[in-house]
Amino acid sequence: PRVKGWLLLENYTPTFIFSVLYLLIVWLGPKYMRNKQPFSCRGILVIYNLGLTLLSLYMFYELVTGVLEGGYNFFCQDTHSGGEADMKIIRVLWWYYFSKLIEFMDTFFFILRKNNHQITVLHVYHHATMLNIWWFVMNWVPCGHSYFGATLNSFIHVLMYSYYGLSAVPAMRPYLWWKKYITQGQLIQFVLTIFQTSCGVVWPCAFPQGWLYFQISYMISLIILFTNFYIQTYNKKASSRRKEYQNGSTAIANGYTNSFSSLENNVKQRKQRKD
Repeated sequence: PRVKGWLLLENYTPTFIFSVLYLLIVWLGPKYMRNKQPFSCRGILVIYNLGLTLLSLYMFYELVTGVLEGGYNFFCQDTHSGGEADMKIIRVLWWYYFSKLIEFMDTFFFILRKNNHQITVLHVYHHATMLNIWWFVMNWVPCGHSYFGATLNSFIHVLMYSYYGLSAVPAMRPYLWWKKYITQGQLIQFVLTIFQTSCGVVWPCAFPQGWLYFQISYMISLIILFTNFYIQTYNKKASSRRKEYQNGSTAIANGYTNSFSSLENNVKQRKQRKD
């Protein structure tokens, strides 16, 4: 009843339609762009990422202050005991839900710039599911124990979208070193969310248990996918660089050896001619 009449929350149909359109664009977009020149999108990317950075910072601040004002219990917090702070959390989490719709643009920019290698199973799964999950969260458990994952995710998104905004400016790219640590932060976020959610299972309150089990299951799926992404992106690249370095060192060593042998032969030949 507290979210009755709110934009996009009245019924599930708009959220479902947006999700289907998103998946259609993911499927058809690269086909449409196949024989077209990629778009730069540099200016709009800076504005888009700056906007999401500021929105994420706003959500993080409001969630932290709302939790403190409501005296939320870390181990388990129901959805009806925080007073006015519950409504503050609900209003912020509506923006969090809505931000998942805005973030569909992440994928659309990949398509327009023909960065199709970035449209992975992890990327599409994460974007397509989050909007739908948060529609149900907003209609059944829009505050209480739901705050934790959204708070951590908002903080990670401040770091992530600020990175992407800066990387859209070519002159800034040499100074951006923390992309790897953003992925590590995301993995830490999932682990912490599982721990905090599990507290609600071990020390239950009036928060519905089914939602806690679902949250744990979803976080496990993200840990599996993000860990695979991390290994493929960073560990294999590091291994490849080590092999290249070793091959390069061998080539240099061989080069020195061959040069020395050649020099030695030349000296012998000169001695023979002199004799």
